[in-house]
Amino acid sequence: MLRIAVFLALALASAASAQQRKTILMITDAEGVGGVCRQDQTDPKDAEMRQLLTGEINAAVDGFLAGGAGDVIVWDGHDGSQTLSTLTIHPKARMIQGSLGASMLMERHFAAVAYVGQHSKADVRGGIMAHSFSSLGIQTMTLNGKTVGEIDVIAAMAGHFDTPAIMLSGDQAAADELKEIVPDAEMAVVKEGLGRYACLSLSAPAARDLIREAARRSVAKIGKIKPYKIPGPVTLQIEYTTRNSLAFEAQYRTGAEVLGDRTIRFKGKDILDVWRLYRSR
Repeated sequence: MLRIAVFLALALASAASAQQRKTILMITDAEGVGGVCRQDQTDPKDAEMRQLLTGEINAAVDGFLAGGAGDVIVWDGHDGSQTLSTLTIHPKARMIQGSLGASMLMERHFAAVAYVGQHSKADVRGGIMAHSFSSLGIQTMTLNGKTVGEIDVIAAMAGHFDTPAIMLSGDQAAADELKEIVPDAEMAVVKEGLGRYACLSLSAPAARDLIREAARRSVAKIGKIKPYKIPGPVTLQIEYTTRNSLAFEAQYRTGAEVLGDRTIRFKGKDILDVWRLYRSR
């Protein structure tokens, strides 16, 4: 009992510290970065993309700190977490590399979460390289019947732990997607989709200025923007692409229902529960 009490005390202290210091978790991607419009540009070792993404990240960190945040943690969220470097990220930021796990580390109760370089969900007109977690593997993803991608899932996971999503930079389609569920979040639209691999983009300096200001303004909204919550129970349905038939043993996965050769459904009491079921193998 003493160990449990100590653990709970430490967890509460950590959560209180994150809120008091206004620690912001910034989740990054590449398809939504200004000037990135083709699939080949999203290779994590592409030098220009890394420079463009890092510039936008550092502008956001500048903005968050100027707005009153005490700490900014950057998660390298693109393609296996091998895109960013501690040599070039903002000197006052900290960086996570590797998987965050099913909870996305939200149990740390950050003051807020933000997206930089974000793309929209799959099957969106005008969404530049739009996809839902896996462009090659997943055709459609739904939560309680609503089509979703990273934006909804991350916001819902944060909301499960009472953390709001306050800011997004990316293409217009991504901004529209977050605006639908968090109307008061700050947006920095750095490009417009003219096709899946065609875009009208701001220059890198202009994109950074826009992101810096959106980030600065967003900090003042902490405590005013309500966390996005999906009421339970929650159903998550995944339709994979035609090249990704489900394995025979998929029918034996906990909480799973196989609906066809490429479609599986999970049911859980809440977003964390259902996402754990999906992530378990």
